[in-house]
Amino acid sequence: QVQLVESGGGLVQPGGSLRLSCAASGSVFRVNTMGWYRQAPGKRRELVARIPSAGITNYADSVTGRFTISRENAKNTVYLQMNSLKPEDTAVYYCNADMTIVQAMGDMTRVVYWGQGTQVTVSS
Repeated sequence: QVQLVESGGGLVQPGGSLRLSCAASGSVFRVNTMGWYRQAPGKRRELVARIPSAGITNYADSVTGRFTISRENAKNTVYLQMNSLKPEDTAVYYCNADMTIVQAMGDMTRVVYWGQGTQVTVSS
């Protein structure tokens, strides 16, 4: 069984920092693109940052220069370092992974999984 497990959310004051982690586990053959999305109350889910297995990362304009996405391929893990946090960064943050997994009969298939979400609240 494949799953994405997130950690690292919480409450932080404006200007503070948090680091989110998301690890893929189970019958994962390869993790392709990984990313972070967020959804604030009453708003649509939006892309925060995305990192391919190789190539250029991309960021939402609102977080460029403050957030950094990285990954550790040996651990199938993606991180989001968030600095200079603002109240408007408050949202539930979701990990997303495009993966190739091994199914029960040994064949492989490409799937997209979402994490359960972790709350980030920026408030004084």
